[in-house]
Amino acid sequence: MFDFLAEGKAPICGRGRSRREFLTVGALGPIGLSLPQYLAAKERGQVNSGSDEKSCIMIFNLGGPSNMDLWDMKPDAPSEIRGPFKPIRTKSVDIDVSEILPFHAKVADKFSLVRSCHHDGAAVHDAGWQMMQTGRRFTGGVQTPHAGAVASYLMGRRGDLPPFVVLPELMGRGGGNLPNGQAGGFLGKAQDPFALMADPSKPNFKVPDLLPPDQIGAARLERRRAMRDIVDQAVKGFEESEDARLLDENFHSAFRLMTSEQARSAFDLSKEKKSTRERYGMNRVGQCFLLARRLVENGVRFVTVNTFLTVFNQLSWDIHGSKPFISVQQMKDQVAPMYDQAYSALLEDLEQRGMLDTTMVTGLAEFGRTPKINPAGGRDHWPQCFTCSFAGGGVKGGRVVGKSDPIGATPADRPVTPADIVATIFKGLGLDHTGHLPGPAGRPFPLVDFGHEPIHELF
Repeated sequence: MFDFLAEGKAPICGRGRSRREFLTVGALGPIGLSLPQYLAAKERGQVNSGSDEKSCIMIFNLGGPSNMDLWDMKPDAPSEIRGPFKPIRTKSVDIDVSEILPFHAKVADKFSLVRSCHHDGAAVHDAGWQMMQTGRRFTGGVQTPHAGAVASYLMGRRGDLPPFVVLPELMGRGGGNLPNGQAGGFLGKAQDPFALMADPSKPNFKVPDLLPPDQIGAARLERRRAMRDIVDQAVKGFEESEDARLLDENFHSAFRLMTSEQARSAFDLSKEKKSTRERYGMNRVGQCFLLARRLVENGVRFVTVNTFLTVFNQLSWDIHGSKPFISVQQMKDQVAPMYDQAYSALLEDLEQRGMLDTTMVTGLAEFGRTPKINPAGGRDHWPQCFTCSFAGGGVKGGRVVGKSDPIGATPADRPVTPADIVATIFKGLGLDHTGHLPGPAGRPFPLVDFGHEPIHELF
C-alpha cells in the first residue's frame, strides 16, 4: 500500500490517530473518503440494501433528438408532421422505431420508452440540460447537483476510480449562457465529476490525469508532500477546518487516481478485443459508450456520456436544417447510425456480462423537436413533448410509458417531468428519492421536489 502522508501529529476525533496516518491510499477500502456520508445515508434509509452493486450510465443526447423521426413516429399524420421516415417493427410488440434505427429494433426487448416527457423551461439548450440532469431549474442563485453528484455524495467511491465521471468532456456552449448542470452544485466541488477531456477513439488516446508511477517519480511526490506541509504550517488551526478536510480529500483522490493500476486499466481500451471495439463503432460516440461500460465494470457509480459537445458547427441532434446546425439528412446518414450502433452494443454487452440488472442506462435529452417541419426542412426546439429511454437497473424492457397526442405536440397520457426522471434514476441506484441533502445555508434540501415520483410503470 502506497502511503504518501504517513507522518504528522494532529489527532483525529481524539483517538490518537493522525490525520495524515489516516489518509493513506486505500485506507478506507472500497468506499474511500465518502465512507461517513455513505454510512450516514444508510442509517437514514436514503441508501437501500444492495445499492452498493448498482450503477448508472446517463446518455445525454445533446441537441435534442426528434421524437417524430426516431421513437414516437406519426405515420398517419400529414407529411409536414410525419417526416420522411417510416416506422419498423421491433423485437418488442409494443415498440416501433424509425427505419434509421435498425439496431434499436433488435434490442427493443431490453429498453423501454417514455413518450410523454415535457418541461416548462425555456426552449434553449442549457435550460434543458440543467433541468433534465438535476430535476430542477436553477433559481435564486442555487445550482442543484447533478444526479451523479448526488450519487457520489451519498454512495461514495468503490475502489480507486472516481464515483462520478463525464465522457468525453463537459458540455460546451448551448447558446443561453446558463450553467449546464454537470457539477456538484451546492454539494461543493468535491462532488464535481471527473471529466475525461480526451477522445477515446483516437489512436493515441491517453487520459491526461493518469500517469504510471515510473513517470511520476519519487522527487515529484516529495515536492507535492512538501507543498502540503507548507500549507498546513501556514494557517493556524488548519488541521481542524473544513477546508483542510476538503483539501485532504481532493489531494488523496488525485494521488489515488494517478497511482492506481485499477484506474489505468479501466481507461485502457486496448484491453478490449478489436471486434468489441468495432461493434460499438470506431468513433467518439461508440468508444465513449464502451469506456462507460469499462468504468462501471471497474467500480464507477455514475457515468454521463455526452454524445455531442455543442450544437454549433458540429454534429449533434440539433436538426434545424441550416448551418451552423445540421440537416435531417445528416441525422440520417451520420448521427443516427453512430448512436444506433453504440446504444445497441452497450445493452447487449451489459447483458452478456451480467451487468444489465445492476446498471441503469438512461437516454435523455434537453427537449424534443417541433411537430411541424420548418421551411429549411428541419425541426426546431420543443420542450412540450419528447421521448426518453430507460434500460437495466431493474427496468423492464419492451414497454412504452405515456403517449403523445396525434402530432406529438403534447403529452396525451401520463405526463413525465424532469424531476420524475431524476427520481427514476435514484430508484435504479437504490436511493430514497424522498430523502434530503444538506442544502444552501445548511437547510435540508429534498432530492426531488414534493409530488414527484419515479416512473413506477418501468419496473
